[in-house]
Amino acid sequence: MIPDDVVEEVRSRADIVDIIGEFVQLKKAGKDYKGLSPFKDERTPSFYVVPTKGFYHDFSSGESGDVFSFLMKHQGLSFTDAVKFVGARCGVDVRDVRKGGASEDPLRPYYEASAFAKAFYSECLWDDAVGAAARRYLEGRGISKETAERYGLGFAPDEWRAFRDRAALHGLDERLLSELGLLKKSEKRDEPYDALRNRIVFPIETVSGRVVAFGGRLLGQGRKGAPKYLNSPENPVFHKSEILYGLNWAKNHIRREEHALLVEGYMDVVSLGSVGLEAAVAPLGTALTEQQAETLLRYTKKVLLLFDSDSAGSRATYRAADLLLSKGLHPAVVTFPAGQDPDSVAQEGGAEAIQQYLKGAVDVLDRKIQILEERDYFSSIEKTRQALDRLLPTLRAVKDPALRDLYLAKVEERTRVSRATLEAEIKEDPVPVRRPAPRPRQAPVPIIPRRGAEQDLVKGIVKHRAYVEPVAERLGPADFEDHTSRAIFEALVVDPDLEDPSDRLDPPAVKRFEELMA
Repeated sequence: MIPDDVVEEVRSRADIVDIIGEFVQLKKAGKDYKGLSPFKDERTPSFYVVPTKGFYHDFSSGESGDVFSFLMKHQGLSFTDAVKFVGARCGVDVRDVRKGGASEDPLRPYYEASAFAKAFYSECLWDDAVGAAARRYLEGRGISKETAERYGLGFAPDEWRAFRDRAALHGLDERLLSELGLLKKSEKRDEPYDALRNRIVFPIETVSGRVVAFGGRLLGQGRKGAPKYLNSPENPVFHKSEILYGLNWAKNHIRREEHALLVEGYMDVVSLGSVGLEAAVAPLGTALTEQQAETLLRYTKKVLLLFDSDSAGSRATYRAADLLLSKGLHPAVVTFPAGQDPDSVAQEGGAEAIQQYLKGAVDVLDRKIQILEERDYFSSIEKTRQALDRLLPTLRAVKDPALRDLYLAKVEERTRVSRATLEAEIKEDPVPVRRPAPRPRQAPVPIIPRRGAEQDLVKGIVKHRAYVEPVAERLGPADFEDHTSRAIFEALVVDPDLEDPSDRLDPPAVKRFEELMA
């Protein structure tokens, strides 16, 4: 049994659009939101959520109610579990009182310790003396006090025990703080020390606003060998593949503007927010994941990619774009001048400069074709074949049927390859598969050793490009059974100096290529 006052607090703090939006793709309709019925098959949206009154109504099935009743009907939860589900997303500690006792949430200590750490780092940032250098740094990056407070930024002092000592005064468990990545164990002394030191601190929050982790950016040069960025390790409340930095602040802006701005890092999100572009989110120091793409789909189907203009940014752009397409989203590419990124453009030109680039956003397939045209890839039959190879990963990735048809028509027109042939090329399995070896004249050759030999050969020519031509004189693509090895071999034969394979190879082959380059 949950006390009535707790139920009412959860109900009043719940974002009904956000919670129902986890299960239904909602689109703004005036002051309300609408989508397809989750209770009955339909083609015309008749399911409405009214946030100002905290209820939903489904005209096709007649179902209606508040956020709790939705979860009970749609997810089959009990009332108690529905309240707990909502409470966890809006930061309310829900306890189920049974026989005079309380059922404790085992994750509660992690949330409380993380909230304490956020408050500590914030206090340090705004301390006149302790945070002076950090505030000057933020001001130099165009980050106002209002923006810093909105994103909960903080500062970790350049001391070994500042956080540890404060946490000890509040009775926080050092083992738990170590698990959260806030303390580290010394190799020289048998005691922990502050993990974040002399760093701007970015709290990482769930979509409901609960702090679960931190990112820290080094202030100045720091000690020799100190990484520029430090991020919390995974722990019971933090799974980085599932969280997008900034989504808790951006979600309503994404719904209102009907698109998300996907950037590379914390500072890009904060810089865009500082000039009023608050629909920005970022992965957490890794490539975009399937879970993150699926999360974005709850709020919008359109994603603008604002990555750095260097080769690494280009690889990340097309890898993320193909993943978004595979989840039913529609990505467009925003291209910045060489050496620029969202942060630098926002600092130099403000919102107006960023908006100009956003207006020039180009569909990912159109952008790939533009790049191929700039590099003269349609000037001959041979080069057109190479261009098609670079477009195929995107054609394979797209999930939306209408968009797929548009893409096929565009590529058919540009390459003059028939739709039937394109369809056949797309159906080729881009994932490495084991195929039977051709029957040899003498003893059969074991498949696994042969695949291993192919992989070793490809590794050799990736590392030593001078061998590409001699190998190509003796072997052709048909000699490779492993799809990924064959694709990398073909790419190197075409361009022995290849460094950026993202617009030529499919994602598994790009990953293998980068592993071999490392």
